[in-house]
Amino acid sequence: MPRRLAILPLILAAQGLSALEYPHPNAEPQPSGWPLSAQERAYITDKPEYERRPGRELHKHLPQLWPQVPTAGHFGGDAWLRLHEDHVKTVQSQPGPLPVLLVGDSITIQWGQSWEKNFPGIKAINLGIGGDKTQNLLWRLDHGGVQGLEPSNILLMIGNNNAFFTPETGIEAAAKGVALCVANLREKFPKARIVLAKILPAHAPGNRFHEDLKQINQALHALPLENDPNLRLLDLWPHFTQADGQLRAELYSPDQIHLSPQGYALYAKHLRPLLQLP
Repeated sequence: MPRRLAILPLILAAQGLSALEYPHPNAEPQPSGWPLSAQERAYITDKPEYERRPGRELHKHLPQLWPQVPTAGHFGGDAWLRLHEDHVKTVQSQPGPLPVLLVGDSITIQWGQSWEKNFPGIKAINLGIGGDKTQNLLWRLDHGGVQGLEPSNILLMIGNNNAFFTPETGIEAAAKGVALCVANLREKFPKARIVLAKILPAHAPGNRFHEDLKQINQALHALPLENDPNLRLLDLWPHFTQADGQLRAELYSPDQIHLSPQGYALYAKHLRPLLQLP
């Protein structure tokens, strides 16, 4: 099966899909490819994200599909798209072999100097965008986000922001969105080591957001991710919480979601053995 490891059919079969298809037709003028057509650009900048969710074109409410169908993000106007365009320019300027590709949301983009400090001399391209959900990352991957790269290692952490919507989408849909991000990356990079970092804990036990993050992580085990011989799951939850389940405050910023430099240092400590580095 060219350009596809055994895990990809397993992931997709578990979701009732064949090849790298999504569980709902993409209604966008340009479902994939780069550069964007004028029609596609107008579609994603003129309409807020909630007007482009799967089902809206049919006047149906299908929240269980939101995390699983590529949808561009939206911060107002073209602000989100300009962030993606900056990433595409970075990727286009550095094609070819790459030790590490970082993919995710704000927790990823905020590696910043912590990456250089904890992985000195290890080149990485960081494609995080704050606020991104699985559906936004899927859109970026399908619209020039990684084209031309040849990463040896990929670090993926995504799904935190999906927890804002789990009262509507449900837990399983969010986990399937994460799995589709893995499948998308695996199809594009069949030989890369993929490290899927489970979502980090946030806030406090008993908080709905905290509990839903935990359940999304648990739901990932119902999917055959670990059947991929070159994928590693990184579970940081036990290292970022105390015995009573509370967050280790020194590892977090005051918002109890994002990480402090100490948090990134601990993240790096547990990540390093999973990467295939020189």
